[in-house]
Amino acid sequence: MPEFLRKDLSIVVEGQQLALANYVARDIDGKILQRQALLESLAASLPLDALGKPGRLRDWLKERYNYQALFSAGLFVVDARGVAIADYPVLPGRENADYADRDYIRGGLEGRSNVGRPIVGRAAREPVLPLAVPIRNGRNEVVGVLAGITALAAPGFLEALQQTRIGGKTGGFLLVSPQDELFVASSQADMVLKRTPPTGVNALHDKAMAGFRGSGVTVNAQGVEEVSAIASVPSTGWFVVARLPGSEAFATVERTKAFLLRGSMLTLLAFALLVPLGLWLVFKPLFRAAERADRMTQGELPLEPLPVVRNDEVGHLISAFNRLLAKLNVNQAELARIAHHDELTGLPNRALLYDRLQQALARARRRNAELALLFMDLDGFKEVNDSFGHKAGDDMLRQVALRFASVIREADTLARVGGDEFVLLIGDLEGHAENVAGIVANKCIAALRAPIRVAGQECTVGVSIGIALGRGQTPVDALLQAADQAMYEAKKAGRGRYVTRRL
Repeated sequence: MPEFLRKDLSIVVEGQQLALANYVARDIDGKILQRQALLESLAASLPLDALGKPGRLRDWLKERYNYQALFSAGLFVVDARGVAIADYPVLPGRENADYADRDYIRGGLEGRSNVGRPIVGRAAREPVLPLAVPIRNGRNEVVGVLAGITALAAPGFLEALQQTRIGGKTGGFLLVSPQDELFVASSQADMVLKRTPPTGVNALHDKAMAGFRGSGVTVNAQGVEEVSAIASVPSTGWFVVARLPGSEAFATVERTKAFLLRGSMLTLLAFALLVPLGLWLVFKPLFRAAERADRMTQGELPLEPLPVVRNDEVGHLISAFNRLLAKLNVNQAELARIAHHDELTGLPNRALLYDRLQQALARARRRNAELALLFMDLDGFKEVNDSFGHKAGDDMLRQVALRFASVIREADTLARVGGDEFVLLIGDLEGHAENVAGIVANKCIAALRAPIRVAGQECTVGVSIGIALGRGQTPVDALLQAADQAMYEAKKAGRGRYVTRRL
């Protein structure tokens, strides 16, 4: 096999693998930093007098969890001894358990915000990633630790990495913790939370464990040749490996070899004059493709399909790269949609609502305008759900979403934030904000007066609405909390009405 051809193909394939590894590593790093920032924000706002009142502390955790459910396996608080005093969602065996032996709890008690070792959760009973931050009193003393637990396979976290394949059965991604000598996640389910191979089995893996970041060709622990690329996840010290079997990466070389053998007689006759020119013409698109791919990995060019000059072996390789890149873009777009929209109704979810609320507050600051946030909770939905089942309840939620959407402006944001709770963001209110919000609230209440047909029955639900009016300087969490509290006041006042609060 011509080594120079294999080398040139390696440049293209290694560049492709490195681009994939860097993309996945940045995505994972962003998700972990997002969770750390949220956990630190929650710890800073936790009421210290609740540490001695588990019931009140659990309610506080529940309220924050429902707004930002990034920790799929829940939140919990331990005291200065490392004993869990409250958690949400409540899991059997977590409260009153001693967590002082966990590395992330020890780090929190020592005053450090840290990411723990991936483990099978003691209460969650599945592979999880724990994070913890210290809780401090007014004298900056650590009085407890707030921990957040995320299942590794939770939607929107490492689920995509574990379900993605590159090439055939053995290609895919690995997420490795070198300090723990552990596979954190893998496209092969049987490798999750397994020990990494010992030194000497895989030379490229040994270099990666020692700090190397880049790409190369190696032989894995199963004796299979692979093209692998390694990229760092800075927030944890982990690294991502994108790997493709050499049999697939260099398949074009084998086809090219057969082609050259078939034309060997003609090649010998014309070797002196035609071969150098012919090879240059054949591989010119490959060299250009390798150069463009390398520039893509360096961030000098956007990730876009490479031009296919001819329909030959090189063109086949470039076309395969383009198909893989297109599939990656489609998966990225789908992951972005899933991450920001409610699967049941198609409405924006908490994350997208939070983002748009921040944008609306920024516009309000520039224009010295007001905005309104309507927190809407359905009245009577539980009875429908209990009587006719969850399928009928889901159908009702979809129809309620359509009715709300029919009475609001296209520029406003209607989101479902969980269960039977919806939030409506009305921005750019430069005058009579309270009147406008009241009119919209009445339209939403009126939209549910007509019965809704589910499970062959006519059912009626209502809605209680809490309205929070604020300006650009109003904190996001304060606006959400005020609207939520106003909604509970509307329910206590008799349901089917709205209560307004101005911040």
